[in-house]
Amino acid sequence: MTADATSSTYRSTGTSDLHVGSLFGLEGKVAVVTGGSRGIGFMIAAGLVTNGVTTFITARKAEACDAAAAELDALSDTASCVSIPADLSDPDGLASFVSTLREHTDTVDVLVNNAGAAWGAPLGEFPEIGFDKVMNLNVKAPFMLTQELLPELENGATADDPARVVMIGSIDGIRVPVGDNYSYSAAKAGVHMLARHLGAHVVDRHITVNSIAPGPFESKMMEYRLEDDDSRAEVIGHVPRRRIGSAEDIAGTVIFLASRAGAFTTGATIPVDGGISTIRMG
Repeated sequence: MTADATSSTYRSTGTSDLHVGSLFGLEGKVAVVTGGSRGIGFMIAAGLVTNGVTTFITARKAEACDAAAAELDALSDTASCVSIPADLSDPDGLASFVSTLREHTDTVDVLVNNAGAAWGAPLGEFPEIGFDKVMNLNVKAPFMLTQELLPELENGATADDPARVVMIGSIDGIRVPVGDNYSYSAAKAGVHMLARHLGAHVVDRHITVNSIAPGPFESKMMEYRLEDDDSRAEVIGHVPRRRIGSAEDIAGTVIFLASRAGAFTTGATIPVDGGISTIRMG
């Protein structure tokens, strides 16, 4: 292709600004991050607030949620962080969260469904509650919250700048986990499919839906695996990148999906796992 032809192709896309600030800028947007008081949720919320996104976080424990919001709020002079504690696995808790959110905003540009739970028990001893709790919070709650917030997601969405829903799945929803977290792996695989299914039904409403499949990160859920040097070294030894994930890794992926750069991506599951999903068996 000649230089003139390349230039013509570029112009035909209608693209006017490929600068980083235009591609990835989020200033002035409004986001909701569930499970935002700690772990991956806190990392994501920190990335959003730092980049000028007014962010509402929720978690079951009010004191922890309020404290996290205060810490996040101090990260930016142009955006705030607001705590709305709620148990999203409970219908009344979800309804209370949505009602309180609507007192603050009628628009949600970015919804990050991150809140989750895990349960482990040997096969033959796995209790029914270990499925009910995990499925309710990890699969049902994100679906119900997304459904409830469709009006707010649509309010600010346009063809060029759609609203974004980001589901936080897990690498354990892609590979067979080492442990006995049966309901967790099933739920996270469900989250990945739910994102694709939802994405197909809301794409014409200018809403994209994607999922992220994280590997090991510093979190309450991973605490027992990272609590001492030997356990941490074992976990890191199974990661091709030879480290666990950082705030920059997970927040950066959400920022991509929430920005102009990610506006044409929907129904995708993105592993942020240091290469775990690429390991060959045998």
